[in-house]
Amino acid sequence: MNTEPIEKFGLSSRKRKRALFSRIGVVGCGKEGSYIVTLAASKGMEVVFLEPTEDRVRDAFARIEEKLNKQIISWGLTESEKKTILSHVKGTTDFKDFAGCDFVIETIRYDDMGVRSVENRKEVFAILESVLSKDAIIASNVSTIFVTELANELHYKHRAIGFHFLSNTPESNILEIVPGVSTSVQTYEHVCQFAKLIKHAFVTLQESVGLVSLRIFFVQLNEACSILMEGVAGVEDIDKVLIVGYGHKQGVFRTADQMGIEKIVHLMENMYQEFGNIKYKPSPLLNRLYRSNQFGISKRKGFYIYDEQGNIVSINLSVLPK
Repeated sequence: MNTEPIEKFGLSSRKRKRALFSRIGVVGCGKEGSYIVTLAASKGMEVVFLEPTEDRVRDAFARIEEKLNKQIISWGLTESEKKTILSHVKGTTDFKDFAGCDFVIETIRYDDMGVRSVENRKEVFAILESVLSKDAIIASNVSTIFVTELANELHYKHRAIGFHFLSNTPESNILEIVPGVSTSVQTYEHVCQFAKLIKHAFVTLQESVGLVSLRIFFVQLNEACSILMEGVAGVEDIDKVLIVGYGHKQGVFRTADQMGIEKIVHLMENMYQEFGNIKYKPSPLLNRLYRSNQFGISKRKGFYIYDEQGNIVSINLSVLPK
């Protein structure tokens, strides 16, 4: 009997080069991290995310499932597709489970007052370098921090890069890619490829506090707060002008509530310290909300009042001029 070797048909057990981004990692699965995990898994990537405790791992899975359920309700996903996506996701509390990942994204959570420690993020970078191969990319979801600073103590600085997802605006399929001083061309090109794989447009930026998205948005938010405090227009009318008149997916106040007032105030203070320009100093109205713990959707009260599902119930009367 004549036999044909099966190797040429691709059925052999010989090791073959694995596709780039077939397995990625995410450090921190809060609001931003769960967005990235869900997005990558929905594109067929195997995703490992890390949280410090098993309870937080369970909470993260619940958050991811909630995002998928919303897609099912809007007919954007089926139950079987949801199960397939979840099968691509693994939660862990051990950095060693990132071994074998060719791309890991740091997106550790903000604390309760909207602060994300630079030192903690540097520590995450150092731990990742001890676990990953020297060719694996270490990225950070940056906005007002330079990835160059986060990568300062790495042995292979060329592997570090920053980017920024606009995760608080629905269907904002764009990625701000921010190479650091030492980022290699290959690392940059691979992240551009990642953007294409998740079907995101991308822009390449120089390192700058606030990048493009936040610098524009925060100035817009401050001006909207001034208009509101002057009594020129109300919360809903200001948002309506932006939605109907300028084609925004949602208004500036709704976006602020989703982002979190506590995060916005700290990010704006960072930008004010960096540039010294009064246009970045948080509006007195933002500071009033911050001091009274009215952070937006997370507290069910910001510029709007929300129900448990995050739906708008009414305007928050405390933001209106007296």
